[in-house]
Amino acid sequence: MKTVVLVFHPDLNTSRVNRALAAGLPAEIEVRDMYQLYPDFKIDVAQEQAVLADADRIVLQFPMYWYSSPALLKQWEDDVLEYGWAYGSKGDALHGKELVIAVSPGADNYDRDKFAKYHVTELLRPFQATSRLIGTKFIKPFITVGASTIGKEQLEQQVQAYATYLTQATLPVLGDFE
Repeated sequence: MKTVVLVFHPDLNTSRVNRALAAGLPAEIEVRDMYQLYPDFKIDVAQEQAVLADADRIVLQFPMYWYSSPALLKQWEDDVLEYGWAYGSKGDALHGKELVIAVSPGADNYDRDKFAKYHVTELLRPFQATSRLIGTKFIKPFITVGASTIGKEQLEQQVQAYATYLTQATLPVLGDFE
């Protein structure tokens, strides 16, 4: 299984969590620093579509900003997931592939009985709806809560868990209402 990780962090060099997660992945997983590739937001659509076409498992890794994703990820979706290629009557290029979201909210207060009042998976519903539209299997997200305050030992455990998660032959699909 070919896995590609697209990291959407505006400054990966200064990131503790996203940098560590990406650096801890085995060499056979391709990691792409999307802000380094496209600092001007001018995305090479043909190149990105070729990368996706060649992958079996597509991972979108990003810090959660304002209960959503960084701006470049939205721009990438708008540009790359074109009608007729990713969706529509002839848009089946991604059908059957896996889509994994690896997200790192800064706080650790995501749940109905906590301040945010929503679980992280609920806030990722637009990605799940997109996955359905483009015909990918929406895999249970890999979530690193409390990224702003995570300790060194806990981060090291999370890095190992991430590498283990992405190298599994089979990953669980997230149900429509989980």
